[in-house]
Amino acid sequence: MSGLSTILLTCALIIVVATLTAAGAGKLARLAGAAYPTAILRAAAAFAAVLTLAAAVTAALAAVLP
Repeated sequence: MSGLSTILLTCALIIVVATLTAAGAGKLARLAGAAYPTAILRAAAAFAAVLTLAAAVTAALAAVLP
């Protein structure tokens, strides 16, 4: 598998995981009785947190690996 296809596949996987996390967070917020705008804000925060975590892990691995 070439380097570009590996990078694209990894990016797609991260976006799918972030989307599923956001959907779960939004659903849990609605089940907890939050209003729709609040649930959407919580889902967006979860989506951003997953992307931030993925970027931090990537930066840490890039610093360690040659």
